[in-house]
Formats: sequence, C-alpha cells, structure tokens
Amino acid sequence: MESAIQTVVTTFLKSARGKDNLDSKSFQKLVQKQLGGIMEDTNSNSAIKEMQKGLDENNDGKVGFQEYLTLIGYVATSLSESKSGSNASAP
Repeated sequence: MESAIQTVVTTFLKSARGKDNLDSKSFQKLVQKQLGGIMEDTNSNSAIKEMQKGLDENNDGKVGFQEYLTLIGYVATSLSESKSGSNASAP
C-alpha cells in the first residue's frame, strides 16, 4: 500500500515538473501514459479536456493535487466495481 501511495504522489510531482499543478499538456500526457490501460478515451484530446474541466474545481484551468486525487479515486472506484462485478458472476 505504501508503494502505491508513493507512486501516486511521485507520478503527480514528475508530471507537474516542480509546479503545484498540472497544466493541460501535462495532464494530457499523464492520463495517456499512466491511465491508458484502465480508462477509456485516453487517446481523445477532447475527452481528456472534458475530464480536466470536470476535475478543475477552482476553475483555474489546471489540475492541482487534490483535484488529481479526485481522478485517482474515481478510477480506483471504477476498477473496484468492475472487479467486484466480475466476481459476483462467478459460482
């Protein structure tokens, strides 16, 4: 669990390149490189822009760490639901 948390934090920090948030280009790269295997539409620039708008709670045009954590929580919840749904059908 500790290594997973460290990975989440390190991924954000590397993607932000020393800044407090991810600009549009950095957010797009992070989503495409890090979440492409478990999220749909990661090759669609417009879908990623919509995702960013949905996460941008303070409307500054960027994704801060707390907003990034909202995305991680959403992805983790979706993954958990899909995994538990597949287990529910098993005998």
